[in-house]
Amino acid sequence: MATGRFIVCDGNNGAGKSSVIADLREWLSAAGHEVMVTREPGGTPIGEKIREVVLSPETPELCDTTELLLFAAARAQHLQEKIIPAIEAGVIVICDRFTPATIAFQHYGRGLPLDLVQAINGIALNGFKPDLNIILDLDPILGMQRVASRGGKLDRMEMQKTEFLSRAREGFLRQAKEDPVSFTIVDASRSFDSVVKDVRSAAQALLSRLA
Repeated sequence: MATGRFIVCDGNNGAGKSSVIADLREWLSAAGHEVMVTREPGGTPIGEKIREVVLSPETPELCDTTELLLFAAARAQHLQEKIIPAIEAGVIVICDRFTPATIAFQHYGRGLPLDLVQAINGIALNGFKPDLNIILDLDPILGMQRVASRGGKLDRMEMQKTEFLSRAREGFLRQAKEDPVSFTIVDASRSFDSVVKDVRSAAQALLSRLA
């Protein structure tokens, strides 16, 4: 049986993750791969309930440590219930956000100690690691302009100040610099065609490398 892969699409708010993931799913499916798309926090019934809590604007009292623990709890359930079984069945799993977001938002953004974030994350991961992290990089101001243009209410993370989002962006870029093998940075300020071309190229390189 073919071995599945785990691809993460992460980065700044408004960078176009949803559209990029939809294109990547279609492209991989057309090439004959079985593909599953999921998201964090969420992906399972328990995870979706946690998502409602951590992203709701109605929970402003949520402290930073509780936020970290809830993200980790959702991830642990997500991995055991959905992600790992799919990979073992030969499926390519594409996830909207994963561990890069935790480090970017909870460490670089919130200022929680890196060793604490990594320790809590490590419990949830239990040795699991993504095959590829695609970071859609975009200036936070442009990103929030895109988010605002969609209309609708902002979630808790989207309501954060620009300074917070800028620190998170630096966190994504720092992780990619420290691990260039499993991270790929894609400039999301360009045309959609240019962005998906680079994303497809990164996915193809992964599949060729691990074939």
